[in-house]
Amino acid sequence: MEINKVAVIGAGTMGSQIAMVCSLAGYPVTLQDVRAESLEKAKDFLDMQMEKRIKKGRFTAEEVKSAFQRISFTTSLEELTESDLVIEAIVEKLDVKRELFKKLDEMTQPHAILATNSSTIVSSKIADVTGRPDKVCNIHFFNPALVMELVEVVKGPHTSEETAQTSMDFVKKINKLPVLLNKEISGFIANRILGKLMDEAVYLLENGYASHEEIDLVCTKALNHPIGPFALMDLTGIDVNYFVRMQRYEESGDERDKPAKIVREKVEKGELGRKTGKGFYTYENQNSAVK
Repeated sequence: MEINKVAVIGAGTMGSQIAMVCSLAGYPVTLQDVRAESLEKAKDFLDMQMEKRIKKGRFTAEEVKSAFQRISFTTSLEELTESDLVIEAIVEKLDVKRELFKKLDEMTQPHAILATNSSTIVSSKIADVTGRPDKVCNIHFFNPALVMELVEVVKGPHTSEETAQTSMDFVKKINKLPVLLNKEISGFIANRILGKLMDEAVYLLENGYASHEEIDLVCTKALNHPIGPFALMDLTGIDVNYFVRMQRYEESGDERDKPAKIVREKVEKGELGRKTGKGFYTYENQNSAVK
């Protein structure tokens, strides 16, 4: 199967970057969001990020101009009907995703692959609302998608070999490095390993062993991680951590899977990280997340 047109749903930090990554590789992309203001923010964010790359010599002004010309910004799902691949990057809530995939199944071409960028909600929890479960899978990009090279492609029990291979080939064509998971597991590979580190970091903070700054410093200077766990939560969004843990708790019923107290408090205060200007750290520029 040939991927010629791509659609990305959700114009947040991840969706906007995924759209630009695909466009930079030459694909016509439709970026859809229900909110017009989210699309405007996405344009401003991408404009700023690509200006940085022009100044650093990573792209020419003409290459960036062409990439923007290949992206269509819309609030209408109807404009996605001709897409060969749809990548969903909306809120981490299963009922919202299921409702969206049901709509996508009804309006897109029968051959189109419907993928979710979720790293927590496996596609088998969504595929049954469609008439094409064989064409549903996870294609998980890492934040910041403009920078991070790896992409996890996850093959559910319903996903066909053709869909998995087409998705792997597509990831290579957008200049990313794909890894194929032959079986579903919540969190996949990277986030399962990272989750253990996050849990321990939060435990150390909540029990007063060290400050979040000191814990981040240990991870960057002793473990040689590029970013500490609290700075990373600010980057990806503390609300994302909250929704991921709530989804896990709803599945397991295990109290230990619930979001940590400090994470719940941050979400209740609206301190979600870089996108709100404050999380564990305070930021002058909300759009400074991508280097």
